[in-house]
Amino acid sequence: MIGRRAHNQGFTLIELLVVVAIIALLVSLLLPSLGAARESGRQSVCASNLRQIQFANQLYAQDHGAYAPGAADRLANLERWHGTRKHAGDAFSPAGGALTAYISTSMWEEDPDRTGHGAIRACPTFTPMLDSLRADGRGFERSAGGYAYNAAFVGSVRNRRPSHAGDIWVVTTDVTGSAPHRFVDPAKTVSFADGALAAGPGPADVIEYSFLEPRRWPESPASRPDPSVHFRHGGRNALMAEAAWLDGHVSAERRTHTDASGLYAGDPDLARIGWFGASDDNHLFDYE
Repeated sequence: MIGRRAHNQGFTLIELLVVVAIIALLVSLLLPSLGAARESGRQSVCASNLRQIQFANQLYAQDHGAYAPGAADRLANLERWHGTRKHAGDAFSPAGGALTAYISTSMWEEDPDRTGHGAIRACPTFTPMLDSLRADGRGFERSAGGYAYNAAFVGSVRNRRPSHAGDIWVVTTDVTGSAPHRFVDPAKTVSFADGALAAGPGPADVIEYSFLEPRRWPESPASRPDPSVHFRHGGRNALMAEAAWLDGHVSAERRTHTDASGLYAGDPDLARIGWFGASDDNHLFDYE
């Protein structure tokens, strides 16, 4: 009797299989939540990165009377707000970048062939793509790290010129950025955001890109550039991009529009690239 009671206290094979099935079900229910939690953490780091980059830009403006230039030698194509390179086609190094001196050295990736795991200029959600781009040597803006700058207005100087097609904004100089006082509403003027450029037909065919393109070409408002805001956060039905504004605050923005000029082979829609903001104009980018 005693031996039979002890024997009955063990698990049968069916009971064991039921327990395993329940555990598997619980794991399957928890995995999406764990994945979402990890992405939420990466998005928080991304927002912190952008906040610190814009703070560095504000410090630069205090010292120079104007924001950092987006590309002070646009024709030579060797200098960007985030770094420099010796030859066109090379990856950029943080050394010599306009904002590099305003951020702790430990936060910049020193190896020009890497995009900076944990570095302030590398979005953690974009890290797998950065690794792939580095391994393949793809892209003409390598080492931008997944962030783009409003070089069209913040990182250059423009002035209004009347035309028969309506007022246009032409570049006076790109050796320096614009002075802070030119922007009527800094809290509603974007400075940096998650950025990339669609470079192929597939959803993962993106490359790094340093510039945050406005909704319309400033010199030709009837036309638009290819978008470069990369909505890499959130699910497919909740496309989000982190954006830093001139006043220093950071917000998560939803995609409201996308388009393609036809100049590149990429499909911005599939690549989760576009613009945020309700109005199809440049008011979130320009002085007004």
